[in-house]
This record gives sequence, C-alpha cells and structure tokens, in this order.
Amino acid sequence: MTALSDRVLPEVTTPSYRTTLTTYLAPLRGRATLLLMALLASIGLQLVVPQLLARFIDQVGSRAAVNGLVGIGVAYLLAGIVNQLLDAFTSYLGTDIGWSATNRLREDLGRHLLSLDMGYHNDTTPGEMIERVDGDVTAVSDFISRFLVRLLGAGVLLLGVLVISWFEDQVMGVSLTVYVLGVLGLLWSLRNLPVQAAEEEREVSAVLYGFIEERLAGIEDIRALGAGRFTMSRFIPVTRDYYRRTTAAWRKRVIVWVTANTVFWAGDALALAVGTWLVLADSITIGTAYLILQYAQLVRRPIEQVTQELQRLQKAAGGLIRIDQLRRLRTSISVGERRLPQGPLSVELNEVSFAYEDRLVLDRVSFRLEAGTVLGLLGRTGGGKTTITRLISHLYEPTQGEVRVGDTDLKSVEPDSLRRALGVVTQDVQLFRASVRDNLTLFQARSDEEILSVLDRTGLGDWARLIGLDTELGSGGQGLSAGEQQLLAFARVFLQDPGVVILDEPSSRLDPATESVLAVATERLFAGRTVVIIAHRLETVRTADEIMVVDEGRIVEHGSRTELAADPESRYAALLRLGDPRLLEESGDL
Repeated sequence: MTALSDRVLPEVTTPSYRTTLTTYLAPLRGRATLLLMALLASIGLQLVVPQLLARFIDQVGSRAAVNGLVGIGVAYLLAGIVNQLLDAFTSYLGTDIGWSATNRLREDLGRHLLSLDMGYHNDTTPGEMIERVDGDVTAVSDFISRFLVRLLGAGVLLLGVLVISWFEDQVMGVSLTVYVLGVLGLLWSLRNLPVQAAEEEREVSAVLYGFIEERLAGIEDIRALGAGRFTMSRFIPVTRDYYRRTTAAWRKRVIVWVTANTVFWAGDALALAVGTWLVLADSITIGTAYLILQYAQLVRRPIEQVTQELQRLQKAAGGLIRIDQLRRLRTSISVGERRLPQGPLSVELNEVSFAYEDRLVLDRVSFRLEAGTVLGLLGRTGGGKTTITRLISHLYEPTQGEVRVGDTDLKSVEPDSLRRALGVVTQDVQLFRASVRDNLTLFQARSDEEILSVLDRTGLGDWARLIGLDTELGSGGQGLSAGEQQLLAFARVFLQDPGVVILDEPSSRLDPATESVLAVATERLFAGRTVVIIAHRLETVRTADEIMVVDEGRIVEHGSRTELAADPESRYAALLRLGDPRLLEESGDL
C-alpha cells in the first residue's frame, strides 16, 4: 500500500463555468445589479449617438436652422462625456467584482491545498501550487472582471443595433443581421481551437516556475558546490519547452484574431456598398447611409470584444479545468468530528505499519504513552522515528493499524481540534517576513501581556521588550541567531498551550551556551504535557520518563529511562557508555 493520495482522476474536459460563476458571484449580486444598470445606460447612449449624427447630417443637407444644429451638437457632446464616465465606472466595478470573487476562490483553493496529505505536497513543487492558486485563478479573474462589462454589454449592444436597423430600413436590417450572425457563427466555430494549447501553456508555466523556485531555494548549495553550469544546463531545456509550447498556443490564438479582422474589413466594405446603393436608388438619405456605416462599425466593437473574451475564455477554460481537477483531489487522511479535550493526552499506536509507496518504514509498531509522560525517541537515521511523529500529527495515514490520541482514533478527530491539541517544534524553524507578534501568534489576536509572559518563560522576554513586538523580522528568520529562532518556536507552542508536544531534535544546530538556555525552556514546556522527543544527542532526553529505541521500522527497546540506564544489557545503557559517561553516572544513581 501507499501513503500517497489516490489522485488518479477522470479526465476533465469541460470546466464548470456556471457552478464557478454562481458560487463566487452570487454574494456580489448587489454590485452586479448596479453594474448591469450602468451598462444598459452606456449602451443606450452608444445607440443614440449615431442617430444624432445622422440627424445632424440630414439637417445640414436640408439647410436647417443653426439653433437646431447647435442643440444636436450639444446633445452629442453631453452623450459622449456621460458615456466616457459610464465606461470608466463599469470598468472599475467589473474589475472590483472579478477580484472580489476570485479572491474567495484563491482562499478556498489555499485552504483545500492545506487539507491535502503530505503525499501531494511531496510530489508537487511550491511553484506549481502557486501557479494553480494564483496563475490559473488570475486567468479566471480576468475573464470574470470583463465578462459582465464586455460580453454582456456586447450582446445587448448587438441586439440593440439590429433592432434599430430593422426599424430604420429593412434592407439595412437584413444586411446587418446576416453579417452579425455570420461573423458570430464563424468565431463560434473557432472557439475551442486554442483551449488545449492554452492549458498546456499554463502547465508548462507551472513547471518553469517550479524549477526556478527549487533552484532559488537551494542557491547557496548551488554556488558552494559550483553547480551553476549544471543548473543552467537543466534550465535551458525547461525554457526551450516553455518557449515552444507558448508560441504554439499563440499561433493558434492568432488564427481567431486574423479571421475576425478579415470579416470586419469585409463588413465595412459591405456597409459602404449597401449605403451607397440605397442612396443612389433614393431609398434612404445620406444621414441614413452614414447611420448604416456607423452601425456596421459599432457592431465591430462588441464583436471584437467577444473575440478577445473568447481568447480570455480559452485561458480561463484551461485554468478552470485545472482548478476543477485540484478541487476534486481528496486527501487520503480520514477525519471526523470528535474534538479532543484540553490538557495532557495519551498517545497510542496499535499494530501500526506504514509504507512510503512500496518501501516499508514501520512494521507493526505498538506502544502506549500515558498522559503527561515524556518519551525520548532514539534510533539510527531512517529507522522510522520521524515517521512515528508524523503519524501522531496525522500528516499521514497508517497503512494498517490505528493511531490514538486521548484514547480517540485520529480518523474520527476533527482536524482543527487536533492542531490545537498538538504542538510541533522542529530543528528547521519557519519564520515569516512579519512582525515578532505575527510570527508568534501566526496572525491571531493575542494581548501583549500574554505574549510577553510566554516570552519570559522561554528567556526572550527582555529581547522582545528591547526591539518591540511590532518589529518586522526578515524572511526565514534573517538577522536572528539559530537559538533565537528555536526559542521563538518554543514560544509559539507555549501560546498554543497544547496537550501533546513533539520535539524533532530542537537543539541540533545550537551551541552549548544557547543549548543550556533552551534546556530550561524545554523543561518548562514539558510541565503538564505529553511529550515525544526525537533525539540524536543523549543530553536532549536526560529528563525523559521513558526511552524508546527504534531500528529498521521496529521498536527494539521501550521502558523507563532509569530502568534502562541501570540495565547494562539495554541498548540505552550502551548508548550512554558510548555517548556521555556523565549521563551514565547520573542515571545509575537514580
């Protein structure tokens, strides 16, 4: 069996436009209604302006009074100014609606990614996830922000032009109707041409950004080991593939653009020919002929917008396909609705086996750790120590057996309840480019008194008062020593106040002086909690209640620390003899 999620999905070829639009636009129906009203007003003015110009031309030809011409000119200017203001307002409101809707989509996707098991995150680079959450959603945002403004507006404008043209002259109405329907039919037949290319373009973009992100994360090692030339040799094929696929997608999209412009030129020529013919036949006035040309050019704008939006729709379609695929992914981690109580909790593994794909890591491991007990977990690298703690954290699901915390199977525990009940401190502390306060509270509301009280318990109280809780830290803890970073991680756990704490060799990067400070904070952290410590230094488990030695996925020794230290045949005693004679003497006296 495998620890990875079952992520084999049916091929998705049709994105759920209606579902996505309904879900994320429904809460914005008030702003959408205001936008619709502004659009209708703008379209009405666009239909009126050619009528004003046609009347102006006919009255000039008939030598009408100057006052009438001035009135038409003033009306034309006012209509133009109001129309420009409405255009600006609808563009702003459409963008606001698009970003408001898709920001919620980004939030939902981010939350969904966090809910997936570690198998997905091990297989997917951060760059690929960023491309899914930001790149694909931005394509959808561009489509939504222009959908109401352009597609809806274009449709209403086209309908208005056709209705008015029929009232003006039947020949004019027939000509424009045939022209518009022919152009729309042609463009509709081409609508799916670049969709697959656009989807591949986004995919190869995700690969490119994933490659760049991984190399930037390891830039120090690349420079130190002189691997720059090798990295660039791997980078060139990635960029070549990116160039090839993006240019292929561009060529397919150009087909739509060239086709649209060709029919637009043909439409202008047709309108001019029909208008001239009707004037020469004395069927219409020159103003009406001008009106035919203006309306032919007026429908060009909405058709162009439809063409542009079809191209954005193609990008959005690829984005929605991948978003749908991502949302269909389900974690292999089973969760329930039971909540864990506060305070120290027992931890139990019952006949637990676990495999990373086909490699067995744990083989029928069973043990019970009573509430309030401190367990030191020892063993060789790769023996299964970290895997045990990851199963307790419910980052993975056991291949077989069950993991219980507080006498409750983790499969039935509500995830947020588990996260509040369990705190983890690793040797690699993650700090953000944010204030000291936000790095400690992880952007939750806590009082200064509470934060400073916790920092005093970790030995950082004076330091925090000196620099201030609102001082911004550098990304990755830049500017802080390894000891300060580790103590901040301890302070996070103190603030969380969990019943179970897991320490993954927290002192491995520290100097002896800082380690002694950390040891004091560690003892305070142990009070009233169940603790599991992964240790490579025997000093780290000096105060543990129990010792467990893991080797090749099995528990080879587990018992009281004092009893194991006193037993010369135990592995722990052997480790003490090899590691630190002082600890052996202390343990032997207990």
